[in-house]
Amino acid sequence: MAALVVYKGRPALAVEKGDRLELTLPDGARVRVRPKDVLWLHPGPASLELNPPEGEEEAAWELLQGQVVDLKDLAELVYGSYTPETAYGAYLLAQRGERFLLEGERVRARTREEVEALLEARRKREEQERRFQEGVRRLREGVPAPEDRPLIQEVEAMALGERRESRVLRALGLPETPEAAHGLLLRLGVWQRQNPHPRRLGLILVPPELRLPALPQEKRVDLTHLPAYAIDDEESQDPDDAVYAERVPEGFQLWVHVADVAALVEPFSPLDQEAMRRGANLYLPEGTVPMLPQEATWVLGLGLKEVSPALTFRLKVSGEGEILEEEIVPSWVRVRRLSYREALGVEELAPLRDLALAFRRKRLAQGGLDLRLPEVKVRLEGQEVRIRPLEAYESRIWVQEAMHLAGYAAAHLALREGLPFPFATQEAPSRRVEGEGLSAMWEQRKALKRAQLKAVPAPHKGLGLPLYAQVTSPLRRYLDLVAHQQLRAWLKGEKPLSQEEVLQRVGAAESMADLVREAERKSKLHWILVYLMEKGYEGPGVLVEKRGGQGVFLLPELGLTAQVALAKPLPLDAEVRLRFLEADLPRLEARFTLL
Repeated sequence: MAALVVYKGRPALAVEKGDRLELTLPDGARVRVRPKDVLWLHPGPASLELNPPEGEEEAAWELLQGQVVDLKDLAELVYGSYTPETAYGAYLLAQRGERFLLEGERVRARTREEVEALLEARRKREEQERRFQEGVRRLREGVPAPEDRPLIQEVEAMALGERRESRVLRALGLPETPEAAHGLLLRLGVWQRQNPHPRRLGLILVPPELRLPALPQEKRVDLTHLPAYAIDDEESQDPDDAVYAERVPEGFQLWVHVADVAALVEPFSPLDQEAMRRGANLYLPEGTVPMLPQEATWVLGLGLKEVSPALTFRLKVSGEGEILEEEIVPSWVRVRRLSYREALGVEELAPLRDLALAFRRKRLAQGGLDLRLPEVKVRLEGQEVRIRPLEAYESRIWVQEAMHLAGYAAAHLALREGLPFPFATQEAPSRRVEGEGLSAMWEQRKALKRAQLKAVPAPHKGLGLPLYAQVTSPLRRYLDLVAHQQLRAWLKGEKPLSQEEVLQRVGAAESMADLVREAERKSKLHWILVYLMEKGYEGPGVLVEKRGGQGVFLLPELGLTAQVALAKPLPLDAEVRLRFLEADLPRLEARFTLL
């Protein structure tokens, strides 16, 4: 004779088989279990054709409020008899939990207060669900009401990457992605131009508020009698390097002065930890978020005061660009600020020009690459999006090559002295592309390997240098600051960071710097697309790649690439006119057509 039991929430027929029970499940399957694994409902005989009759649940509850009874007693009170069907019905009532609650093998009748509280909670849930569905309907129709603000906030959190799922998007049949959320907010008119990318990537968007210590009283070489020029873009606000060169019998003497940030930011200090947490300055069209307190730029920026503290790299370089001698000293410098355009007219910078071009020739002869693809600067000025192509002034090359020389010299010094250092490295490209046009440079850039920062030296094939380190932007890049901390420790005869400590900083800073670069790239593209959507555009494009019947065009005035259908065959580097058609702002995509 089979008894009726419940096993894992389902009815089953049980027959004793020694110290085990053999169960027959509703699907006909049979399993053997221990007696303690089941809930006994009725001794049988029973079947699984269970259709509990109508009963007097409320009357039984009125009688039993607050009491604990057996399932058998509950079945008899509710249904008037104890059968397999009524026992199973009593079990279902207890499982439902409205008036009765299963506690182990017995049933407790809820108190009146409990039942009223449950009913009130259910009413609230039903009301919330009704309001939610009404809100979803309004969002679907594109007419949100003020009371839908919580739903909008959920979608905004999704668009900003602050949550991974959204009931609202699910109810609307939309993908639960930041892009889908962004698109919905645009369609509803809740967002128009908002840039979600830095927040979506989890970046800090406010400057540090830590106190800056006073500059230490230490010996510095007075170089204020020498000319020094901080050459940068006109709108640059954080000048952290200055240069000057003169001719000497051996070739050239070069001074590269760099803001002495490590004089104030020591390893393991709160400022150091905060800079490592940020990785680098975050440059957005909306403004800059510095990795150090804003006061650091005013105190240490070169040319912002009459005299500035610096770490100076003095290099003697041959006429062929070979470093013959290097010296690094803390210094005082008097710096004059120039734009790249202004620098072209300063005759005193002629030796710097000649040195830079000589070193550049040396690098290129050693396999370095010369990639000069169009770039633009994007700024948000009030509500106006400004896009300015960067002029290819030769003075940019002068400064870049001076920075390369300083980094090359610092890396050599670190290797020679056994100083753990954040070396910048890059493997050789997967292929060398011949040619001078934009299409050749485009193909060559696609063949580049990712540049990496390491705690062990290795060549930088992209620059054509056997060793390299970035050391000229400690106000803006954390690992440049680490390099300065190491150089200062070496200069003062103090214990530098170990290789393991440098490696740990490289890993931490690089992971954040990757996010910073991604936020900068996506934010720049976001605002370019906003500009196109508001202003439209017609302008030149250069064909740099063919993909079947499609062409990839560079738009120099926008710093964009666009894939456009080719109506007729065109040679690479052909210049055409393109017209903007439409943009998908959440997906950061734009469509153009040939004119």
